[in-house]
Formats: sequence, structure tokens, C-alpha cells
Amino acid sequence: MVGDKLNRSRLLIGTYCLQPYARSEAHIRALADAGVDYLCATPADGKLLDLCDKYGIGVFATGILPSWWGGDGDNAGTLASEIPVARYEEAARRFVDHPALWGVDMGDEPSALDFPHYGRLFEAARRLFPRQLPYLNLYPNYASVPENTDSQRRSQLGVPDYQTYIDEYVRCVKSDYICYDYYMYATSIAGAYENLRVVADKCRGTGRDLWIVLQVNSNRPSEWMSLSQLRHQAYTALAFGARSINWACWTAGWWHNQVLDDAGRPTRQYARICAVNRELHAMGARYMRYRNRATHFIGSIPADRLAGVGQAAEPGFSAGSFRDVRVEEGFGAVIGHMTDADGARDALMAADVSGREEAAYLRFRKAGLKPAALLNGLPVPVLRVGPDEYRVRLEPCSGLLIEQADSEK
Repeated sequence: MVGDKLNRSRLLIGTYCLQPYARSEAHIRALADAGVDYLCATPADGKLLDLCDKYGIGVFATGILPSWWGGDGDNAGTLASEIPVARYEEAARRFVDHPALWGVDMGDEPSALDFPHYGRLFEAARRLFPRQLPYLNLYPNYASVPENTDSQRRSQLGVPDYQTYIDEYVRCVKSDYICYDYYMYATSIAGAYENLRVVADKCRGTGRDLWIVLQVNSNRPSEWMSLSQLRHQAYTALAFGARSINWACWTAGWWHNQVLDDAGRPTRQYARICAVNRELHAMGARYMRYRNRATHFIGSIPADRLAGVGQAAEPGFSAGSFRDVRVEEGFGAVIGHMTDADGARDALMAADVSGREEAAYLRFRKAGLKPAALLNGLPVPVLRVGPDEYRVRLEPCSGLLIEQADSEK
């Protein structure tokens, strides 16, 4: 199995950028204590790999394969000439495996003009590095599109729109996941929802996992991502079926207010990322039993949060064993309907998107045993309010998993 060092049955949590000043044993222990499973934008340094292995952390290492970054799009369409397959074969001859080497970094944010060659490189990486995941991260939907030129070189995406960008990736690159970055609070909440919609639809249609890179840092020096903002990013991603959450950045990489400062000391973000990762791992133990089948926006969602999103809010919906799923008046949620592998059990993954400080309440009908719920990873009451009808509290910016209880209590 390609990338067989990863336990893909778990909700995997990663982080970007581990500078040399943050590679001591105490620093690696702090990563493990924070619930980090893997590192990106990190080299295959022997001492670092040994420490990561000791604490159960994997590395998607840079520096093993030739690096590539799409940047502003000026290099679009040149990947094949710059990095022929022979360079991957040379890298494989030099390669020394290590238990902590879970993946090999293939590049970041490529143009669609380079997807055909990335398809060839991806197959080469799977053949040459059979125990490592070939890791490739894509542009978000706020990357630029072509201007009026035949070559389409003055753009980042290299195609007219983001849907075509994702379609071309899937056509050319036979990965079993789609990974992209989106920094919601540096750009647009509505744009983040639309990006999730496009990628989640494609993942459902092709049987791929959805991986996403989110922001724990800020593009403005005066701003720090709050715990609520971290939750909002993570739980909306889960409502669309994400199976890996990756936080940027742990140390200096880009922007400001990372998890560690430039001296390797924890900032206020360390306690926040510990808290949200703890919740995600607790939720993930149940959540990962299911796969997302559809996602719905329901209720009252601020208009600016759905501007340009190719999916309207509904009053409610019914799916599987859940009937008349709705949110009480004045509130909104995004809810994923999920089923297990054989379709015998289903569940809901809800995230509050009301933009309000008060708690929302979900209502639904469900026959059979009384459902169970986890709010931010912790059990919460599910109140019976009628024959087969239930009500459960959803806190602001939080995530709620509702599933069939294993037994009546």
C-alpha cells in the first residue's frame, strides 16, 4: 500500500513549518502533546526524524524530491522541463527510509497547466517511494485566473475557473485525496464555504479523501485567531467530510502570530491549538467511522456568508434515518449527512454558521434507539421532545456529531 505508514482510519492533524529553533526534544514533545500527527514544510533531518518517531509524529518531508511552487503563475506550464521524471529517479537512488518519513512533498499550489506532468510524477513517486504518501497541495479558489493571453501564463490557476482547476486535477493526477489550503480570515468566509463545496463534491464523486490546510496564524500583526475562529474553520470542514486538518503555521513560515514565536516559545496560540486538536481527536474517534454523502446549509445564515456560494440555504432536509432536520428560528448551520462503509448506520456532522453569540438548537426526527451526540468531542444530552423527535444544543462556532446510540440508556 502506498503511504502505508499513515493510519488513514484516524482523523489526522498536521501543521506547517518547523524551523531549526523549534526542533529540540522538548519542542517535539510539545507537538505531540498538542495532538499533532504529522509535519509539513519540514526537512528529512536525521535527528529530527528520530525525535518525531519517538513521539509518534510523521513527516511529509521537503528536500527529498525537487521542490516546486506555483507562486504567482509565472512558471506555469514549465514543470515538465524543470523536473523530468528522471529527477525523481535520481532522488530515489539517494533516498534512505526512516520510520518517521510518512510522505514526500511533491510541491505546492501548481497551475493546471502542469497537472498532466504532475500525473506522471505522481505515478513515479508511488512506484519509487511505495511506503510514503506523495503529498501535493493545491491552490484555493482565490488564486488568480487567466488574463487575455493564449499561453494563460499570467495566472495561477491556468484555467478559467476553480471548478475546472479541480476537474483537471482529478483527470490528470490519480491521488486518493485532494488537499488544498484556505485561509478564511485572511480572505472570505463565503469563499471558504464555496471552496469546500467544490472540493467535497469532487471527493464524493471520485472516492477521494478531503484534506485541508487552515490558519492558526494571521496575515495582520495585530490579530490572533481565537479558539472560536479555529473551531469555525475545523468544524465547517468536517461538515463537508474533511479527513485531515492541517494548521499553518507552527513556527515562522508566512504571516504573523504563529504557535511559537521566533525564539521557539509558545504564544497564546499554543493553548488554543491544543484545545481544538484535543476536541478534533475526541470527535474523530467516532466521526471517522463514516463518510460524507451530502452537505446542507440550513436556517438563517448571514447573506455575506453565502455570497457566491453555489448552494442555497434550505429550511431543513431529510436524509437516511434522519427526518425533518432543522435549526430553530434565527440560527443557521451547515450539516453533513454521513454513512458508514456498508450504509447500515448514518450520522450528522453539524457546524454552527449563524455568526451569533447565542447557542442554536437542532431538531430532527429519528426512529429507533435514542441518538447520542458529541459537542466539540464531549457527550451532550439529546432531549426527546416528541414521538421520535429530538432537540440538541449547538454552541456558537462549534461542531456537533449526532449518531445512533449503541444502546438505549
